[in-house]
Amino acid sequence: MMPSAISQFIHPALDRQGVSDEMRHLMITPYREIKFGLPIVDHEGGMKLYTGFRVQHNHSRGPFKGGLRFHPDVDLDHFRDLASVMTWKCALVDIPFGGAKGGINCNPQDLNQQEIETLTKRFVERLDEMLGPDHDIPAPDMGTGPQEMAWILEAHSQDHGFEPGTVTGKPLQLFGSEGRTQATGHGVAFVTRWACENSNIDIQEASIAIQGFGNVGSYTAQFLHDFGARVVAISDKDGGLYHPEGLDIPEILKARQQPHEKLRLNELAVSAEQITNEELLTLDVEVLIPAAVEAVINEDNVEDIQARLIVEAANIPVTSEADQRLEERGIPVIPDILANAGGVTVSYLEWVQNRQRYSWKEEKVNHILEETLHQAWNHLTSYAREEQISRRLAAYTIGTQRVREAIQLRGF
Repeated sequence: MMPSAISQFIHPALDRQGVSDEMRHLMITPYREIKFGLPIVDHEGGMKLYTGFRVQHNHSRGPFKGGLRFHPDVDLDHFRDLASVMTWKCALVDIPFGGAKGGINCNPQDLNQQEIETLTKRFVERLDEMLGPDHDIPAPDMGTGPQEMAWILEAHSQDHGFEPGTVTGKPLQLFGSEGRTQATGHGVAFVTRWACENSNIDIQEASIAIQGFGNVGSYTAQFLHDFGARVVAISDKDGGLYHPEGLDIPEILKARQQPHEKLRLNELAVSAEQITNEELLTLDVEVLIPAAVEAVINEDNVEDIQARLIVEAANIPVTSEADQRLEERGIPVIPDILANAGGVTVSYLEWVQNRQRYSWKEEKVNHILEETLHQAWNHLTSYAREEQISRRLAAYTIGTQRVREAIQLRGF
């Protein structure tokens, strides 16, 4: 489903620019794709073989940049599309990176810490000189976080010396950036607030449903609650909670941060109705924020969507077929390549700090984050209004045009 969605989002944008078949093929085709075996000895003494992937899509506007996903359901096609999305995302918010994506087909919950460390460092060894602050800069994604980034930094430094700009999303003790952990959710909250203003929705009164309560969804809920919004529904992979008057987000976050095993949302002792993920998507709310996985809004459920506005916090949560139908129904969709660009924006700021060997205060990081996304938002909405096209098409047109111009200026 993802390849179809990506192609149907990109090709109309390229059509608007009159891009030749040769240039179109060059822009869509990854620069490099890598697939390799990763054998480890597990805690029972047996050998297990995993597969590592890295797709480097485009570096015409700067080094390859993209997350590492540790998840059992990944393959080369999966990463090819996500790397492409990262290229257009970086171009849209106008930061000097290209797109990449990769990871390992493993379930981190089935591995102990030593096994994950071994896999992570072996992944770096396989890529070796392809990584680096001027070549390819990994970051966290699903199933990874600051600890894995610290292991990447250590593994790469063995042969290449200490260069913290090799990876972003690191712990603060290893020169990560203030504000990076919450950056994606923070950006989603900013964009949601601006989108509400644009759609004549009062954020102070808005009812919001968020599908997915991992890093992105939980921080999105926290910042929207701080903005005064009424978060009425949240969910994780096992189900969710709903309260029409609004959930107590600070209390839920506090309960989930206790030192015991992380509780599922439906295990929390809160005053709320338990709902399924499918039910959350069809709630009668002002704003729906899919923040979990791909293709959750599709041709099977698009007619049941009741939200006035959709903000894509996850990567490609709305299929191309559903996107077209939502447009026909007059339900605006804020595309992922803007809505969740806060993470790569602060990753860029972390990289800048690392190259300067100087750390900034969180206030400065958050200010630049908001300023960068707001500039991209204003450009996107103005272009969409002037050209009378959807925000999705406007976003991909702006992103692809900037990449195309960079390719042409640099030569083939």
